[in-house]
Amino acid sequence: MKKRLTALMLVFAMIFTMAVLTACGGGGSDEGSSDSKYGEGFVFKHGFDLDYRPYSFVDDNGENGGFDVEMAKAVCDFYGWEYEAVPFNWDAKDAELNAGSCDCIWSGFTINGREDDYLWSEPYSDNTQKIMVKKDSGIATLADLAGKKVGVQTATSAYELLNDEEGQKELMETFADLNVYDTYTIAITDLNAGAIDAVAVDVTRAQEAMAKDDSLVCLEENLGSEQYGIGFRKDDQELCDLVNVALEALAADGTVAKIAANYPEIEEYITLGK
Repeated sequence: MKKRLTALMLVFAMIFTMAVLTACGGGGSDEGSSDSKYGEGFVFKHGFDLDYRPYSFVDDNGENGGFDVEMAKAVCDFYGWEYEAVPFNWDAKDAELNAGSCDCIWSGFTINGREDDYLWSEPYSDNTQKIMVKKDSGIATLADLAGKKVGVQTATSAYELLNDEEGQKELMETFADLNVYDTYTIAITDLNAGAIDAVAVDVTRAQEAMAKDDSLVCLEENLGSEQYGIGFRKDDQELCDLVNVALEALAADGTVAKIAANYPEIEEYITLGK
């Protein structure tokens, strides 16, 4: 009960602050007043990767799912907003956001290295970059990747890390090939088929794959570490603030933990409320 009251106090405090700013002519905007475009009935357009399990995906029946999708819907329920799914191929994320097709990029989206490119929510998940291989591959260390074919999804943190002079480019240059895929699902399919020898991938995505296929394993060594957040356009401060308040409230009332429990492969990495 105490946590719920604290969460509600956060909301009321924010509403009060917005009301004071509006009364004082805060920037000449009516956002945050009773006429705010983010009031009840606002359509929240959630932009996400259509194939990034377990954070977001579109299944074979065309249904949306994943931790981030459930969380976005919970934020909408919190404010009385309408939810609209905007799934896309990951390399189209910036075009979709900048065109106004979506209000945010919320899909296992790495903050690190992109701090100045977006307006960020508070971090909500820890993550680590790993190398996933077949158990019988004979690959046990990063050094063993020399002369191997490695797959990665385009426009991901793993891809950027492997092409970064200050990251793991030196390691990447030891590979026979770096095969770039539209989705990790295709990369993992090629790994199982023997078309590639390894996949550079976020540990949370790897955990989801390994839970379904016990022939897959991650190397003990890490490529890097990072945090996930929600990326907004830089001029959408009010929306970002509102989502942050909702995240805190949903963590306090147990909603985040309840949703995370639906995804045991990433549950330990979720940081909200901890």
